[in-house]
Amino acid sequence: MNRRSLLRAGTGALFALPLTGLTDGVAVAAAAPTDGWTQTSFTYSWQKPWNLDLSDRHSSSGGVERMWVYATDEPFEEGSDTDPRTEMRWKVDYSTGDHMWDADVYLPSGTDGATFVQILRSVHPSGTPATDIMLDVYDTGGGTVRRYDGTVLRTDAYDTWFNVKIAHEASTGTGTVKVYLDDSLVLTVDDRGPATRYFKNGVYNHGSGRAEARFRNLRYWTR
Repeated sequence: MNRRSLLRAGTGALFALPLTGLTDGVAVAAAAPTDGWTQTSFTYSWQKPWNLDLSDRHSSSGGVERMWVYATDEPFEEGSDTDPRTEMRWKVDYSTGDHMWDADVYLPSGTDGATFVQILRSVHPSGTPATDIMLDVYDTGGGTVRRYDGTVLRTDAYDTWFNVKIAHEASTGTGTVKVYLDDSLVLTVDDRGPATRYFKNGVYNHGSGRAEARFRNLRYWTR
């Protein structure tokens, strides 16, 4: 896949729960996205420009993982035709079951045309897409978060922390992907069919200039 074609192909901050009504005069809170899920340990590896040290494009301080990359950087493997990236590759590969990525995200002003979280299909039938979903940020509307380069999920996303959860109910057929922002459901879509896949987060730069994303309270949930 060409360096500029992939885009077209396709944490535990606390928040007040909304009240859904009264039961016997008592306010009832709406269910949280993680109700019924179990927080599960995970590991990860790094992908970054192949000719640079990780410290050239990543820092970690105070529980915040900060990642940046330039459009002129090399890809993650020498000879690859993919766009430059600095990403955490979660080492929790799955093909079925319920899996959720959860983190607080901070997108600095000016980051444009960059993916900050995705579900990548590492093993998939020939002719099917390489991802089930990508969330990208664009330099419009104070920072616009979109699914790929289409559906708007949030504006005014720059320079503020907000929580993102991606819940994937994967099956041997077509599964379902749900996206929550600050614990509110903003998107429900089908995945791209059977595959082995994993979560990735960081900054995958499809645009120009410098792109950056920051993460804290990274959590993995299963059920």
